[in-house]
Amino acid sequence: MAQVYPDYVDQVAFYAVGEDPTESLEDLERYRQKEGHLWPVASFDSSIIKDFRVLDRSTKIAIDSRGIITYRATYGRGNTEEWHGVFRELIESTQN
Repeated sequence: MAQVYPDYVDQVAFYAVGEDPTESLEDLERYRQKEGHLWPVASFDSSIIKDFRVLDRSTKIAIDSRGIITYRATYGRGNTEEWHGVFRELIESTQN
């Protein structure tokens, strides 16, 4: 993601959501800054897990401007080329 997101930073809203309910937003922000990630972080919320039916760790979900899930992948999936495609599709969906 570190190689892909800078190309879309001004076009796609991307958030990394914590998976550990014991981590505070401040913990996540410190980690984000330490790693030099450009994207914002959000703390764990059990309603997100339920609402988006997240069953696996490191679930990646893309939601278009109409609120439709257009991409879902779990741990170990989502290479650089795939993420470029996902982000391009999200941008295109806002232009239609």
